[in-house]
Amino acid sequence: GVLSYSKILRPENLALLPVGDDVRLIGDVSSGRLSRLDTSGRRKHHKSVGIVHLKISSFRESKSDDRRFYIFTATKTLHLRTNSKKDRVAWVEALASSRCLFSLRPLNDTLSLVPNDISISTERLNKRLLEEGISEVIVKDCEQIMLSEFLEVQGQFKVLCEERSSLLDTLRQLEAANIEAEASGIHDNEYQLTKHEYLSSGRGKYSECSTTESSDDIEKQELEEVSDEEETSFFDTKEYFSELTACCGSVTEVANHMANPVEPENRIDDMKMIAEKEIIDSRYPQIERRKKLPDPVEKEKGVSLWSMIKDNVGKDLTRVCLPVYFNEPISSLQKCFEDLEYSYLLDRAYEHGKAGNRLLRVLNVAAFAVSGYASSEGRHCKPFNPLLGETYEADYPEKGIHFFSEKVSHHPTLIACHCEGRGWKFWGDSNLRSKFWGRSIQVDPVGVLTLEFDDGEVFQWSKVTTTIYNLILGKVYCDHHGTMHIHGNRQYSCKLRFKEQSILDRNPHQVHGFVEDVTGKKVATLFGKWDDSMYYMNGDGTSKPKDLADASLLWKRSKPPLNLTRYNLTSFAITLNELMSGLQEKLPPTDSRLRPDQRHLENGEFEKANAEKLRLERRQRMSRKLQENGWKPRWFQREGEDGPFRYVGGYWEAREQGNWDGCPNIFGEYNEDLVNSSEGS
Repeated sequence: GVLSYSKILRPENLALLPVGDDVRLIGDVSSGRLSRLDTSGRRKHHKSVGIVHLKISSFRESKSDDRRFYIFTATKTLHLRTNSKKDRVAWVEALASSRCLFSLRPLNDTLSLVPNDISISTERLNKRLLEEGISEVIVKDCEQIMLSEFLEVQGQFKVLCEERSSLLDTLRQLEAANIEAEASGIHDNEYQLTKHEYLSSGRGKYSECSTTESSDDIEKQELEEVSDEEETSFFDTKEYFSELTACCGSVTEVANHMANPVEPENRIDDMKMIAEKEIIDSRYPQIERRKKLPDPVEKEKGVSLWSMIKDNVGKDLTRVCLPVYFNEPISSLQKCFEDLEYSYLLDRAYEHGKAGNRLLRVLNVAAFAVSGYASSEGRHCKPFNPLLGETYEADYPEKGIHFFSEKVSHHPTLIACHCEGRGWKFWGDSNLRSKFWGRSIQVDPVGVLTLEFDDGEVFQWSKVTTTIYNLILGKVYCDHHGTMHIHGNRQYSCKLRFKEQSILDRNPHQVHGFVEDVTGKKVATLFGKWDDSMYYMNGDGTSKPKDLADASLLWKRSKPPLNLTRYNLTSFAITLNELMSGLQEKLPPTDSRLRPDQRHLENGEFEKANAEKLRLERRQRMSRKLQENGWKPRWFQREGEDGPFRYVGGYWEAREQGNWDGCPNIFGEYNEDLVNSSEGS
């Protein structure tokens, strides 16, 4: 009762089993292929890349396409299409009959696991020794020695048999639990299909387990696109396939090199890179920051997203307050600064450009653009959506940077940031457009990030698409995919492709790209993984596999902290909401560190956090009125009517003087005076 499937790149490579009593061939096209393969003798056997247990699966035929049908499991959906309607009927009947034919039987109990009686006979040996003239006394001594050795072996054998029996008992329990869990998952999935019909609309190319491009009820997809400006500021969620059970048919030489980048030349490059980083860091003071979050005061209670959706069917979603269980204890403003965790790459890029090596400068800029995605691996909670006018500062002397961000618009949600380092400035604003596809959300960042070095060289790029899968059922994970263009105003530009993850890919999160000069000539190749590391090679990337040892490391992800929590924050992210000694007195009343619901969540005070979040979200609904009455951001100004927001300056000077006039207490109780004051400004 198991359906297995393989990844086949070309139809002529299809391997078909000989038709017999236990093999049935469906479709005229398959018959033709089989005859051609028999004639040419070119049969390739492909390794199975996935299986489906038919006993705990359900099937459904498409209503709009008479050749398409679906197989549903608790964690994935297979979209299949036959060559004719007749073939589809045959397939569904074959699957249904196989499911009825095979049952989920427990492990076989008929075998005797521990032998009750094991004995040996020494009669032949005694007779042979006596024939050789050995005395009977010596023969009996030999017999006793043999029996004693055998008894010891027999005891060891019985111990092994008992261990095997215990192991089989454990396997029976696990099998029973697994069957029960998978079966219950299927029931939930069927309820979801019949009640809401998520899978019959709004699926498109974003279905995570599609074997073909879905076109079922395609006219309904646009109706399922939901834009949530209140709660979709960021979606950095849990990352990996839970159902990834097999590998692709082949892996490229570059991917193999990525998996084993331990060549002697690379060790030298790695040590050189670390040495350069230490030289840069030695210019900055060392500041001790916290290594873990505070221990929670209360025990957290889990919340089911599916239960919340069912409980709020028909309600105004803008007035539904999600519990803090779905949040991590940082805000989207702080999340922007998390992209600068590896700011030493920009320090290094500045030094290379200063020394006249423009190529290494753009390579480090490209590595920096990729490194910002590394922290999303394993993160399944969303940051807090900032209030209008909320700010965040990050003064990190040990990195040589100070960063500032502000929420400058509520409808649409816009966050602007500005950061200054040694020899460079970085700024940008971001808006997110989200589409809800039933079991996944696609998030498209809108906005341009700008990096400017002191010598006038500028690089600009936009972020790629992020998709979060298995929102309702299964293991939640996110993927980043698309093409990133890093445009330079001087000699070089860069193009990076984030490969979209699929169920058939055992080497996900890949990034490939190249650097080209002003003439369009490729001068360097980049490859790596956005959650691990990036490498580069000089040239256009057409080198032979044996030359891949010449690849040099650009960036390597930092090790995770020792004290991991369910938030899976990086060591750097753990420091973002820290209130160090003497810092609170210097902060404006709009800083994210002072937000009460976020602080209560970090401390593990979940009841207080939920109460404060509800209060602040009610207050946040007044932000539209504030914005309509002419509210303007305090520290950023838009260039033109539709241009980007740029930092106008003055924040760090006001901080030095402790002068926060004009900064309202946005986390306090709401009153009409705040709206009225904005009308007169």
